[in-house]
Amino acid sequence: MMNKFSTVRERTEHNERLILCENACFSDSSLGRDIKEKDCNIRTCFQRDRDRVIHSKAFRRLKHKTQVFLSPELDHYRTRLTHTLEVSQIARTIARAFALNEDLTEAIALAHDLGHTPFGHAGERALDDCSEIGFKHYEQSVRVVEKLEKNGKGLNLTKEVKNGILRHTCGEEAFTLEGRIVRLSDRIAYINHDIEDAIRAGILSENDIPSEIRDILGRSKSERINTMVNSCINNGVDNISMNGEINSAADKLLEFLYENVYRNPIAKGEETKVDDMIKRMYHYYSTNSNKLPHEFDYIRESEGVERATLDYIAGMTDRYAVLLFSEIYIPKSWQK
Repeated sequence: MMNKFSTVRERTEHNERLILCENACFSDSSLGRDIKEKDCNIRTCFQRDRDRVIHSKAFRRLKHKTQVFLSPELDHYRTRLTHTLEVSQIARTIARAFALNEDLTEAIALAHDLGHTPFGHAGERALDDCSEIGFKHYEQSVRVVEKLEKNGKGLNLTKEVKNGILRHTCGEEAFTLEGRIVRLSDRIAYINHDIEDAIRAGILSENDIPSEIRDILGRSKSERINTMVNSCINNGVDNISMNGEINSAADKLLEFLYENVYRNPIAKGEETKVDDMIKRMYHYYSTNSNKLPHEFDYIRESEGVERATLDYIAGMTDRYAVLLFSEIYIPKSWQK
């Protein structure tokens, strides 16, 4: 079989044409990269993108970034990394069912939150409030792969992956079906795992979820995910969404989460501290730009102090942000 193709990549691209549906994004028809590169003999362009994301510094930092609960002491709560892996798993399942490009789907899913701040959306809101530039994590995720990784060189990902990252949360949909699947999978993942984390934290119980929602979606995390994924698949590849009844129940479940978890004073009681901490660090570095690490010099010089400050703080993990804040604002013990 290999004699028919000069490389493993060519064989894979040929197999995509045989296996994937006509609406799939084929690797050999990619819109390409901003900087043209020689093709890999083994991996397709989207497989290379996936590998570049996994090996990036930003991906590793997701392990120590908050999902919903700030700096939990127990190991069983989600982090931004485990959320990302769950999104990838759900998205790949749906993509496979539709015979779409699973490698492209996985690359987008693994990269979609690379630009998230420390302390989750609380950190994102704080940076957005204190900067005239504004801050959105999905835009920052694109910035990470374009300008911040590899000492300013970026990862040079394909246009399809970058578009999927940018469109994964709101506004205009991705131009690939694979990107649209990631957007839906992100919603399915966080709705369900945030419930599980809230139950583990003692904030709510399974029985607190209104019965009319549980009657439609299911009475456990696995049942709800199965219902939502099956609804999407049954809806068909021409309309990447859940059907009306399931989608309406999911919307109601999300409203329930906002009322009982996302705005819960027990779960979110520490977020006022996050807001103050992030804003004070932003003020410190934006007025003392010489204190920024040297790796941000090129951003400061080309795009300004404000942009460099945003990039530095956004890239921090929760624990590093706390450590740095302590070093800046909390007096050290006097030593003889």
